[in-house]
Amino acid sequence: MANQPRLLDARGNPIRRAELKTEIAAPTIGGVRSPISGYPGDGLNPMRLATILREADQGDPVRYLELAETIEERDAHYLGVLGTRRRSVSQLDITVEPGDDSAAAERHAQMVRDWLKRDELADELFNVLDAIGKGYSFTEIIWDTSEGQWIPAELTWRDPRWFRFDRRDLATPRLIEEGGQETPLPGGKFIFARMQAKSGLPLRSGIARTAFWTWMFKAFTQRDWAIFTQTYGQPLRVGKYGAGASEEDKDKLFRAVANIAGDCAAIVPESMMIEFIETGNLGGSLDLYERRSDWLDKQTSKMVLGQTATTDAETGGLGSGKEHREVQEDIERADARQLGAILTRDLVRPWIQLEHGAQRVYPRLVIARPEEEDLAAFSSALAPLIGHGLRVKASEVLEKFGLSEPGEGDEILGQTRQNPPDGADATDPGARGSILKRERDEFKRQVGNSGGDAPETALNASEGLSAPRPPEDILADLLAQAAGPAMAGMLARIEAMVQSAESLEELAEMLRAGFADLDHGPLAQVLGEAMMAAHAGGRAAIEEEAGD
Repeated sequence: MANQPRLLDARGNPIRRAELKTEIAAPTIGGVRSPISGYPGDGLNPMRLATILREADQGDPVRYLELAETIEERDAHYLGVLGTRRRSVSQLDITVEPGDDSAAAERHAQMVRDWLKRDELADELFNVLDAIGKGYSFTEIIWDTSEGQWIPAELTWRDPRWFRFDRRDLATPRLIEEGGQETPLPGGKFIFARMQAKSGLPLRSGIARTAFWTWMFKAFTQRDWAIFTQTYGQPLRVGKYGAGASEEDKDKLFRAVANIAGDCAAIVPESMMIEFIETGNLGGSLDLYERRSDWLDKQTSKMVLGQTATTDAETGGLGSGKEHREVQEDIERADARQLGAILTRDLVRPWIQLEHGAQRVYPRLVIARPEEEDLAAFSSALAPLIGHGLRVKASEVLEKFGLSEPGEGDEILGQTRQNPPDGADATDPGARGSILKRERDEFKRQVGNSGGDAPETALNASEGLSAPRPPEDILADLLAQAAGPAMAGMLARIEAMVQSAESLEELAEMLRAGFADLDHGPLAQVLGEAMMAAHAGGRAAIEEEAGD
């Protein structure tokens, strides 16, 4: 044991196995880690908010963190957009990259992959992402050693109020122990996540610092809106009494007028009268409160998600839709990369050290959304390249489309192209003639299989389909196959001219001079055979119609 190398976490803190076997940051009723929170948001005004932020800047973040919790509880819009950002990252796919190509690195990576299949992981990552709002979060790793090996059994969120930052730099995290003393975090025990909305100290880099102001001003607006609605949302009641009314009659009339809105009923003497005066022109005043609240919500959406289209979309608004979603995806990718780096540093590295000792490299977590590929565009781009001679593995194309290699007994969709005989050169006229002959025989066989019907109703035997296929389509396919090699040779000569020419004028001269040298004999022969076949086919069709 004494000869084993000393284990250190990514920050240089020693990893002591004895400290990792017990919970060290659990809540304590009546102790320094009390789960009971205050409510600094009650009666919040700009002066009190400024004081709370100054306290946090000086190293006392308790009221700042309590206020961050308060606005999540009281502002439905802030809770919604912040939860959307956190859940979009916590549910992304996680892959593990080995540290290198060695077998040991692959075993370490597979160990992490197996652990990532836990059902609780999404909720645990959601809690780690509490750092997005507050600027930082602490998660205690509960290690399981019951079977003689180290396994992260649980990732438990810890209230950030139970931690402080070193007064010398306000950046180094420390744990508050019983008695009030602050101690460094034990290596391998905590995931310390910093998710900065802006550069700076952890206590000044959270989204909540800006969200405080929009929430406070919206609270003022909603309070004024409620008062205005209660005051002017119902008609003004005016009670009228006669000149000889007594004080008792006046009190009775006032009670009737005051209670008529809630009770919706009242009785007054016949000599008295209650008049309802409707309040006019309230539309503009009500709209003012609503527009101000909506504007503040939009600022919150921009602050958390970087856009407004997915939460405050307006029909026909400029910039809505795809562009706004792309902005949100940019933020999602940044959060995912940051979270992956944090987990690799504070979870994977200590785990591999505890299980296998210090390593030169460690597995790396990659959290990302799978990239969607436009398979239609891929197919459109690949087909012409294959026609020009590009060699592509069929297995790679099948894998791209998620298809498997067909077996011997599987039904094959699509037309099977005939290949040249073994050892035959497709550019050789003799070989090309044999190919054309074989294709003509195939055409006759297909027509013959129709049972004497017209060629238009022949089965496409190579495709295994019963849909009628006109003979001219079959002849066109045969011509394209037979003329392909001849055209490829001519196009290759022209492409060589295009690549060597330095200007359009020089290319034109090269084409004029080299056109006579192009070997168009094979193409002319194929075209002649095609015209002869078309002529013969036309005559055969006319004779068949005359016979019918």
